[in-house]
Amino acid sequence: MPHTPSSANKVFQPASSTELADSPLQQLHSQLLDDAAVELYVKRDDLIHPQFGGNKWRKLKYNLIHAREKQYDTLLTFGGAWSNHIYATAAAARHFGFNSIGMIRGEEHTPLNTTLSFAKSCGMQLHYVDRARYRQKHQPEYLKKIKQEFGDVYLLPEGGSNELALKGCEEIIHEINDESGQKFDVICCASGTGATLAGLANAITDSQLAIGFSALKGGAFLSHEVIKYLNSSGLGASTDRSKKNWQIEQDFHFGGYAKIDEELLSFMKQFQAQYGFELDAVYTGKMFFGLFHLIESGYFKPGTIIIAIHSGGLQGNKGFNL
Repeated sequence: MPHTPSSANKVFQPASSTELADSPLQQLHSQLLDDAAVELYVKRDDLIHPQFGGNKWRKLKYNLIHAREKQYDTLLTFGGAWSNHIYATAAAARHFGFNSIGMIRGEEHTPLNTTLSFAKSCGMQLHYVDRARYRQKHQPEYLKKIKQEFGDVYLLPEGGSNELALKGCEEIIHEINDESGQKFDVICCASGTGATLAGLANAITDSQLAIGFSALKGGAFLSHEVIKYLNSSGLGASTDRSKKNWQIEQDFHFGGYAKIDEELLSFMKQFQAQYGFELDAVYTGKMFFGLFHLIESGYFKPGTIIIAIHSGGLQGNKGFNL
């Protein structure tokens, strides 16, 4: 049955009639999986909401609760012209009755692309920032100037990744454990900032493994980001979490962030035809491509149970005319 999480209900009620849905586990079946003797399940976070499902909802949830508790009425965040985060924040702001402001990297282009057109239709004010200033988005002085210009807004970082976001990502594991009871050895996600991976790693046991598939070329920096998040306050501060129940796969980025080729597109089409649901080209397509490559190469021992998270982001496919 569709539901909104109880903790969210206590703080805010939707301004929209579209409720949040469950994120079921869907088992995949294929000869490849049979030959490898592994079980593969997909956590369908893409089904939570058609406009802000996936890990964007996981990252937004507790930020929205905190913003409402502190009586903010406006969210301000950052992103590029095709940003899933901008798209999701605009939709969630409208859904829960917030105003929203998007600081968009680069110059304005008209007509607006589908991402920014949708964000504007949700009521998001779009402000364009040159790339030099955009790089200052984490600096206190720049954020102070933003508050001076726009008032007492609730600031969400680019991509929505902060400690409250990690709390939402941890809930993926709690749902699997508490609602489905499905045992697993490995859980996989696509990685762009490391926040989702950190949340998963913090919630699983030391005998389980979380794998993040980097969507970016040169993804080694993600290890530092994951460690930073795991050692941040609220997630066991002062505890050295560089010891691993997690790892990052860096070989399946297809040339870098938002880079694609015919091999990836062919895989995505074949995947959808076989399993009945769509992947996105920036994140989940690369993750499943990499995961299937590892399975086929015998990376996982027979009997391994794997869960892969479908983190949504399908709106980004429009940027590739998919």
